[in-house]
Amino acid sequence: MRQVAVIGIGMTRFGKFLEKGIKDLVRESVEKAISDAGIQMGDIEAAYVGSGVPGIMTGQEMIKAQVTLSAMGIEGIPMVNAENACASSSTALHLGWTSVAAGMYDCVLTVGFEKLYDKDKLKSYMALGSAVDVEMIARFLEDFEKKQKSGEKILSEGSGKNRSIFMDMYAYYTKRYMDKYGLKQEHFAKIAVKSHKNGSLNPYAQYQNEVTLEEVLQSGDVSFPLTRMMCSPIGDGAAAAVICSKDKAAQFTTAPVWIEASVMGSGKLSTNLDDTLTRRLGPKAFNSAGIDPGDIDVIEVHDATSPSEIITLIELGLCPGEESPHQIDTGYFEINGRLPTNTSGGLASKGHPIGATGLGQVHEIILQLRGRAGKRQVENPTIGMTHNGGGILGVDAAAMALHIFKK
Repeated sequence: MRQVAVIGIGMTRFGKFLEKGIKDLVRESVEKAISDAGIQMGDIEAAYVGSGVPGIMTGQEMIKAQVTLSAMGIEGIPMVNAENACASSSTALHLGWTSVAAGMYDCVLTVGFEKLYDKDKLKSYMALGSAVDVEMIARFLEDFEKKQKSGEKILSEGSGKNRSIFMDMYAYYTKRYMDKYGLKQEHFAKIAVKSHKNGSLNPYAQYQNEVTLEEVLQSGDVSFPLTRMMCSPIGDGAAAAVICSKDKAAQFTTAPVWIEASVMGSGKLSTNLDDTLTRRLGPKAFNSAGIDPGDIDVIEVHDATSPSEIITLIELGLCPGEESPHQIDTGYFEINGRLPTNTSGGLASKGHPIGATGLGQVHEIILQLRGRAGKRQVENPTIGMTHNGGGILGVDAAAMALHIFKK
């Protein structure tokens, strides 16, 4: 397999943009990535485009790549449409990386986009709710609850109508970690405070205001222990990256960022809450990159809720579970901490337009490794990582892609 480099990145601000369509979002991110790479459109040999629910939200169910890219003059080349729920654009990156590493192409474009916001919130929640096995989810969860013998329900009244069903599911899983490691709601609120602080420094973030611990705790109950400010918002956005082979990258830059690992996996119909996709994929990513978890300098993880951030770090082996409360309390994951996490603000503050999220994470890590993250810059990082999951299969993520980058 050949070495693959990221040579250009671009993204829109994430937010609620009723006046912008999918073509507008894709154009903005791609033009920025092409300009950043210093290439011409004609240098792009193939394109991989990820999105989750444009069919439900906009009516554009098929040929999304061809429709959005041809509108800006990119035509004729092979284009692949990738849908993997919230992991759609990290899937697109994995496919692009595979094609370049295998020698099929020397320069490809990877894109992720989503139009998720609508005045009718129920429409958005219904779109998000399709990232499960709609035929069997209710029966599966009912059987799962019976096996747990605790009497606790996962889905409560209003699930899928005034909030995404995923919030109830995240809340249920989070309680296990509270019981096991002594994590409290205040710890998750501190993570949310950190996320919003980082987001306030990020011009691409949907939310750009700092918040207090009390504001997070009093922001409105969603599903205990989750409050509104601990949950990722609904929004729109797009992100893109240009990736090249080593020889091709040398024509455009003297400071590429290398993709040291790109691994993907899918969930399975299991009721074992300890056998997660994150736990299975983490070692594969570290082995592929030839590093240990402790070598990571900065990471963006899929924090659809604030508790998800610390849970993911535990499952990746980056944070011992029993030490997690202390590490949160002492600023271990702050920008100036030992392991800066979600310096972009994460999904909770930067936003979560699902098809754009994975490449939005990559955008942040590339900026960090280039030393171009401005006021949220980490001190001299050399290795960065992204963790992006999508959908639910059984009681775990349905799809996931992990990437490790090195300058």
